[in-house]
Amino acid sequence: MRIESLSSIDPQLIGRLENFCAFTMAHPRLLAARDQLMDAIDGAAPGSLVMLLGPTGVGKTTLRAKTEHHLALQMEQVLASDRGRLPFVSVEVMAPENGRFRWKDYFGRFLMAMAEPVINRKVIRLPESSTCDPPTANPEIANSSSSDLGYAMERALRYRRPQVVFIDEAQHLGRIASGRKLSDQLDVIKSIANRTQIVHVLLGTYELLAFRNLSGQLSRRSVDLHFARYSVDNPEDRQIFQNILLTFQKQLPFTEEPDLHNLWEYLYERSVGCVGILKEWLVRASIASLKHGSVTLSLKDLENTALSVSQCEKILLESREGEAQLNDREDSRSRLRTLMGIGLPATQNVEHTCVQTSTTKAKKVGQRRPQRDPIEGAMSACG
Repeated sequence: MRIESLSSIDPQLIGRLENFCAFTMAHPRLLAARDQLMDAIDGAAPGSLVMLLGPTGVGKTTLRAKTEHHLALQMEQVLASDRGRLPFVSVEVMAPENGRFRWKDYFGRFLMAMAEPVINRKVIRLPESSTCDPPTANPEIANSSSSDLGYAMERALRYRRPQVVFIDEAQHLGRIASGRKLSDQLDVIKSIANRTQIVHVLLGTYELLAFRNLSGQLSRRSVDLHFARYSVDNPEDRQIFQNILLTFQKQLPFTEEPDLHNLWEYLYERSVGCVGILKEWLVRASIASLKHGSVTLSLKDLENTALSVSQCEKILLESREGEAQLNDREDSRSRLRTLMGIGLPATQNVEHTCVQTSTTKAKKVGQRRPQRDPIEGAMSACG
C-alpha cells in the first residue's frame, strides 16, 4: 500500500486502513492447518520433509507467520539461555529471472535470513577431520561458489540449531534447466535436512505435487499436508465463509460499515473461497473507495478491483486438479490393497491359489497325463 497516494484522506481513516492491512484473521481452517503443521513438526523424525500444499491465495504465508510466532513462544525459555540458537529459519524461494532455479541464489538468501556475516567471502572448505587451520578469506574473491555457500549454510544451521526450516514458494524449486531431473532438486533439500537433522517444511501451490512420491525413500521421509480453500458445496464451509465476511466488514476503514453478507456469493465467486485473495481484494477496493471520498465500500468499487472471470477460472481449475490428486479415494485404497494381496474376495483367493498350484505342479516335457489304460479283453467283453 502506497501511503503517499492517500495524502488527501483523513489521517484517522489512513490509520484504520493500515490496521486493516495488518489484520490477520484466525479463521477455523487456518487454525486447523496450523495445528496440523505443528503436530507434523513435533512428530516428524529429525531431518524429515513436510510439504504443505494449497491453492494460490489461500493464506500459506499467513499460516507460516502464525506457526513461527507459536514456535517462538514455545522456545522462549530455551532461547533466553541459549542466545546463539534460532527458533526457526524462513526463506522464500524467488522466481528465477531467467526461468531457471539457481542454488547459489538460494543458499545466499538462506544465509542472509540467518544474518550470517561476510556471505560473499565464503571460501572453499577443509575436511571436517582436518587439523589444519581453516583458510582465511581472500580479499580478491568477489563471490563464493555455490558449494561454498551450501557448506556455510549447513555449518550455520548446525550452530544455530533451529527447530524447523520454512521454505516458502517452494514450487519455484521446479524451475530447473533442461536435462536435470526434478528428483535432483528435492534430493538436495533432503540431503541438507538429513545432514543437519532439521525438519524442513516446504510451502507451495499445487505445483509441488510434482515433487510427491518421486521415490520410495522420499515418500518415507516426507509428510503431506493440505491447506484447502473453503468450498461452497460444503454447508459448514459456506457458513464459515459468511462469518469471515462479517469479521472483515467490522475491520474495514469506513465511517459506515458495509454489508458484505448480502454480497457473499459474488465475494466467494471472485475469491474462489481463498481468504488470502479475499483480503487482498478488500484492501484494493478500500483504497479505491477512500480515494473517491466514499463513506462505505460499494459494489462498484468491488467490481472494479476484482479478479477477472478468466483469472478466477484458472485458479479454480488448478485448485480442483490439486484437490483431486490429494484426496485419498476408495479406488486408490482398493488398488493398494490389491497390489498387496490383501482384502481379496474368497473366490478370488481360491482362483489365485489354484493358479499358483497348477503352476507349481506343471508336468515335465514328455511326461504322460494320468489316464486309465485299456485292459486286454475288456473291449471284447464290452462289445
